[in-house]
Amino acid sequence: MLKRTLTALFLIPPVIYLIGWSPKWLFVLAVCVAVILALREYFALCRAMNLQVYPWVGYGGALVLCVVPTPGNTPAFPWSVALVMVVSTLALKRNTDLKNYLSAVSLTFLGIIYIGFTLSCLILIRFQSYPIGSVAGGTGNEGRSISAGAMCLLFMFLVIWAGDICAYLVGRPFGRIPFFARISPRKTWEGALAGLAGSLLAAWAFDHWFWKTGQVIATLLLAGWVAVAGQVGDLVESAIKRGANQKDSGTLLPGHGGFLDRIDSLLFAAPALWLAITGLLTLIGDLS
Repeated sequence: MLKRTLTALFLIPPVIYLIGWSPKWLFVLAVCVAVILALREYFALCRAMNLQVYPWVGYGGALVLCVVPTPGNTPAFPWSVALVMVVSTLALKRNTDLKNYLSAVSLTFLGIIYIGFTLSCLILIRFQSYPIGSVAGGTGNEGRSISAGAMCLLFMFLVIWAGDICAYLVGRPFGRIPFFARISPRKTWEGALAGLAGSLLAAWAFDHWFWKTGQVIATLLLAGWVAVAGQVGDLVESAIKRGANQKDSGTLLPGHGGFLDRIDSLLFAAPALWLAITGLLTLIGDLS
């Protein structure tokens, strides 16, 4: 518990700085480093299951999704189509056993999407420019493009962190009813519900004291959407680890396990938030 707390206290300040105030190049660089660290552990889990992958192809493909600009600030779907062809072609040259060709290509491309694509949504959200008043209500800056994306990311991280903390504090001592025991025996319904409640409470506090949207119900709905997506992301990563017969994805972070263990919720929460923001902007555009 002490190692877990100290690691969190050490990491939270630089993460907040990166989200809210770092220049674009530094934020993109941090996301790229996160992609490499997470993919490294993902490929290690695949190898633990005796499954063949193409790590360097995966690294290159995932980084392309993060650094190549896309029109309209949308995810790199055209690049994803191109990556399917590139990964499949490179695998033809490297694979020595064609019995593993399909699975190796599929697993490599899954890693690119599961980690590279999802984390690239952080960049799309962070540098999205729109009048915050049209999205989140009045803050005294209506009509002026400010760092609304940074505010959205701070909101998302707070929701995830609060959910993780509450789930841990309640689930460990009081959890009794298993929650997907086949995948993660230590997760309980008590912990999951406490995590959701903690996320909603944190979202309300953030909106009340910082965001001040004047739309509390919408904020809570967004928090619930992000929190549930984060819990699903946690379960997906747990399923991968259980398939590999591994307790943690790695040992990079003392008290937390691997880097992938720390960002598993983020892998689903980030695209969920991007979808919510995009849907809201589309709705506003249709109504205007």
